[in-house]
Amino acid sequence: MGQIEELPDDYDESQPPATTTTPPAETPSIPPSLLSNDNIPFPIIPEKVKNADPLAPELPPAMASIRSYTPDQLADMMKKTPLFMTDLDNAGDEEGENVMLEAIRALQYEGTRGDVTLSFREQGNEAAKLKNWTDAKEFYTKAIAVLNVKKEDDKWEKPTDLEKEEKMLKEAREACYANRALCNLELKNYRSTTLDCAQALKVNPRNVKAYYRSSMALLALDKIAEATDTVLRGLAIDPNNKSLQQMSERIAARKEILDKIAARKQKEEETKQKQKLLLSTALQARQIRVRKTDAKPDMEDAHIALTPDPLSPESTLVFPVMFLYPMDAQTDFIKAFSEMDCINDHLEYLLPLPWDTKQEYQAAMLDCYMETVTGGLIKVGKKLPLLQVLSGGKVEVVDELVRIIVVPRGKTQKFVEEFKARKGKA
Repeated sequence: MGQIEELPDDYDESQPPATTTTPPAETPSIPPSLLSNDNIPFPIIPEKVKNADPLAPELPPAMASIRSYTPDQLADMMKKTPLFMTDLDNAGDEEGENVMLEAIRALQYEGTRGDVTLSFREQGNEAAKLKNWTDAKEFYTKAIAVLNVKKEDDKWEKPTDLEKEEKMLKEAREACYANRALCNLELKNYRSTTLDCAQALKVNPRNVKAYYRSSMALLALDKIAEATDTVLRGLAIDPNNKSLQQMSERIAARKEILDKIAARKQKEEETKQKQKLLLSTALQARQIRVRKTDAKPDMEDAHIALTPDPLSPESTLVFPVMFLYPMDAQTDFIKAFSEMDCINDHLEYLLPLPWDTKQEYQAAMLDCYMETVTGGLIKVGKKLPLLQVLSGGKVEVVDELVRIIVVPRGKTQKFVEEFKARKGKA
């Protein structure tokens, strides 16, 4: 059963009945910026946004601008916008121009040439104080680039006080080159340091810092004569400069070390030349023929030498010797075979050979050969001193290595026949 509500005596029945429903929310309005043609990001292409339904409402300009292009086209166009730009080489239009980018670049030209130079110089100074040498060098380089622009390419404002402007530019040129020299010095670009100091000294030949920094770079390059000259020029201007005085002492100390090194190298070179001359004389006196080729074998530190004293003509010759076993494709290398040794002296400790399973290599049953100068073979006595084998000119030592062929007596005939066959083909 429903509940009856008693109305007050002054109730006006003409009033609409009370309701508890929420009034409808207001329809949000489109921001004016979206309806304006002034803020569209890209040009609108009408045929791209034409709606098939003629009764459909037109798109706001900003949305129509976006709908005019494919996603790939939009991405490409955004790359040409300074905020999203990632590649300066492809930032221009078909003619290589980009109005927005040029507008940003033009900001650096505000003021006179001196103002722009001073701005870069101050940024370089701030970076140098923090020891950010790479950044500081870049700012000084930009300042120098502004200073070096030709007058006909000058895009900056004209100064009201020409004399003051010229003075500012001269001071900036000296300071930027000298300060960039410091950056290059810290970055170990020593050659660039000297070049920058030279430019600073062209502006002001009395710039003591330029002399000091240049001398430091030259010292690092071990150019002692140039470093000495540079530091003396600086001291001629400021004799009491402690930095230059200390640099002069460092140069003198380094010169002493380098002189000792040079003297030692010279002595070593003279000793090598004496040893070479004495060795050559010893070989000629013994009538031993030697020859060098472009295919010298790797023998580590083994070579023909006089021992025990390479500078004494009374010393004994020693040779690197290779024992070749051609019938079994094996070798043995002896680094120092004395001219007074015979083959048997070394076979005594080499035999038995570890790979000779048939026991064919026995001292009494071996024949030894060497190639002659003419390409033939000569049989070598195993009890003859090496000097006797090498002297006389029948054989030669090629690339400082004596080659002795060792063959089991039972295979001698086969070896000789194969050797002659190879020589015949050659």
